[in-house]
Amino acid sequence: MRVELGERSYDICIGDGWLPQLTQFLSFIPHTSEIIMITDQNVFDLYGPRTLEILQSAGYKVEAAVIAGGESCKNLDTVASLYKQMISQGLDRKSTVVALGGGIVGDIAGFAAATYMRGIGYIQIPTTVLAQVDSSVGGKTGVNLSQGKNLVGAFYQPGLVFVDVAFIDTLLEREYLTGLAEVIKYGIIWDKDFFIYLEDHMDKIKSRDSECLMHIVTRCCEIKAEIVSQDEKESGMRGLLNLGHTFGHAFEAMTNYEKFTHGEAVAIGMIYAARLAHHLELISSLDLNRITDLIKGFGLPIHFGSLDSQEVVVQMRKDKKSVGGKIQVVLPTAIGRSQMYDDMSESKLASILAADFSS
Repeated sequence: MRVELGERSYDICIGDGWLPQLTQFLSFIPHTSEIIMITDQNVFDLYGPRTLEILQSAGYKVEAAVIAGGESCKNLDTVASLYKQMISQGLDRKSTVVALGGGIVGDIAGFAAATYMRGIGYIQIPTTVLAQVDSSVGGKTGVNLSQGKNLVGAFYQPGLVFVDVAFIDTLLEREYLTGLAEVIKYGIIWDKDFFIYLEDHMDKIKSRDSECLMHIVTRCCEIKAEIVSQDEKESGMRGLLNLGHTFGHAFEAMTNYEKFTHGEAVAIGMIYAARLAHHLELISSLDLNRITDLIKGFGLPIHFGSLDSQEVVVQMRKDKKSVGGKIQVVLPTAIGRSQMYDDMSESKLASILAADFSS
């Protein structure tokens, strides 16, 4: 499918077990171009040598840059180390970055590509559910600062997103389930029929049925492509993709990124956003219960635990979507519909959380 962004348009190609066909989609990269493949150690051990061989056998000059992986490496120090290798390798304005890995690798590699020599080309080869259905599409790149997540970054579109759902087979169970939080998000914010599909096919999806995986990855990418094509830099509807993330980022920070995976934090964040919407009489009890049941049914957490409402607000204030003393948060209004709610003062939110979200 095509992400329509004028001269920045690109394709999302989705298949199952088709990594060997990768180079058929790289005709826009000259064979004289230097390529750096950025990945983490776990992914490199599984797929690195094979991917290098596929690229090299097609005539590309490519070297691997292996980072530690994990949220702790998503910082400017890692990017600086990549710059050093890119310079040492001789990468120039016509060179290409290949991001092979999950969302963290994609964010780091994309940011390095966006900023090296004021921007060079890159492609995404996402290997996790979260990356395949969400983070690899749309051009959001960036790294964390000690003060908060993704505070340094750029909107910088890839030249290609190459998705092979066969990568999903090797994910650990927790890593697989955590990616499903982003899948559920699309049903809540945009597509009621897709939400119903997830309800009806829960067991098959949990067992990683290949037909179901192809469908959910494809549908999520279709929705993301449609939204990004209309709002590339998040000035409007693209903000809906942040359902659960404002709460989720706060929960990650409050637990030093050690208790919850990103997807687990987002899952809890979606529950809390739905509960907040219900408190504000924006969503029915029936839809709140369906959202809760679906998230719980996929083995994702639905409670943060004992909650310090003031600390939540402090962390949410650091979020990029907090403006002028008011918290901007995406709230579901029905299954398949959502809105950006930007009339929530910090004091009001703290009061609601203290009264109704203590556990």
